[in-house]
Amino acid sequence: MLPSVEQAVQEVELAGRMNPGPWVRHALNVGVAARNIAEKVPGMDACKAYIVGVLHDIGRRVGIVDIPTHVYEGYCYATEKGWDEVARICMTHSYPMMRDEFDYEPTTPHEKAIKAYICRQEADDYDKLIQICDSLATDYGFVILEKRFVDVTRRYGIMESYIRGWDVTFRNKEAFEQRMGCSLYDVLPDIGRTTLLCPPPWKPGQSNK
Repeated sequence: MLPSVEQAVQEVELAGRMNPGPWVRHALNVGVAARNIAEKVPGMDACKAYIVGVLHDIGRRVGIVDIPTHVYEGYCYATEKGWDEVARICMTHSYPMMRDEFDYEPTTPHEKAIKAYICRQEADDYDKLIQICDSLATDYGFVILEKRFVDVTRRYGIMESYIRGWDVTFRNKEAFEQRMGCSLYDVLPDIGRTTLLCPPPWKPGQSNK
């Protein structure tokens, strides 16, 4: 089951009042990117893509938390609401390599639950789409993947697993573009301008103003 578009936007706006930050505009832009791409892919539902894109980070409603915590909190919240398709995206959006992300044994309860869930799944079109759009959308608009990857690295540092995940994202991008018959970037509003913007990377604890 999915919420309506209106419910999805309301949920993110409410979550933004609970935990203000640039993540809110980012989430809304992920929804726009997902919808615009899905409209060009035969067989995909653009409305579903928008809804799961908007709600992919809903776990951030609980506050400033790390990746596993917001992934797990989003999954739990969406599950309680009966939004199983949203819950799935909350789990998968941060793990483009899916089960291959877990070349280690998690120690926290959240990570153990995430690994157990993801290892039972095969990435579908919507998983891959939101993983890509998560890397295309910022709070101030849309950027090419390389720009977004640099931004994330400036915030969190670099790890070898990041680069392997980037490779997966580029492969998935190319696969979508073959089905679309055009570049992903062709359907993202004003990407030429926003890619050239260079705001300082936001870090937890900073103001969103």
